[in-house]
Amino acid sequence: MLETGIKAPEFTLKNQDGEEVSLKDFRGKKVILYFYPKDNTPGCTTQACSFGDRYPQIQEKGAVVLGVSKDSVASHKKFAEKYHLPFALLADPELEVIQAYDVWQEKNMYGKKVMGVVRSTYLIDEEGIIRQAFTKVKAGENAEQMLGTL
Repeated sequence: MLETGIKAPEFTLKNQDGEEVSLKDFRGKKVILYFYPKDNTPGCTTQACSFGDRYPQIQEKGAVVLGVSKDSVASHKKFAEKYHLPFALLADPELEVIQAYDVWQEKNMYGKKVMGVVRSTYLIDEEGIIRQAFTKVKAGENAEQMLGTL
């Protein structure tokens, strides 16, 4: 997990529509940057839909939501359309941003050690500084937690 108070690593990734999205595009706004393991899985769907449901309130507080996983642009497109997600899902199949934000870690799955994305969320301020970092977040509570943090 990256520390609070440091400059958030810059990145450019493709969203669910194949358009390039960069962190610097959001200067002047707060960014909720959340990392999740996989599209269309129960926990990730719960988390994404929670952010979608609260997105108008998040926008009222001057923030945007960006979701990142190692899934493809095509997978993100299907996921976003299926659940009517109003925010960008960013594809990081090369794990560049996932590793830059230190969320690619060893996990214990069914007694077996595997590498994967640890569900984590960063709050980045208007200047691009990490203000809060949350690791091992609960999928169903993360959106409400971030709304309260804003």
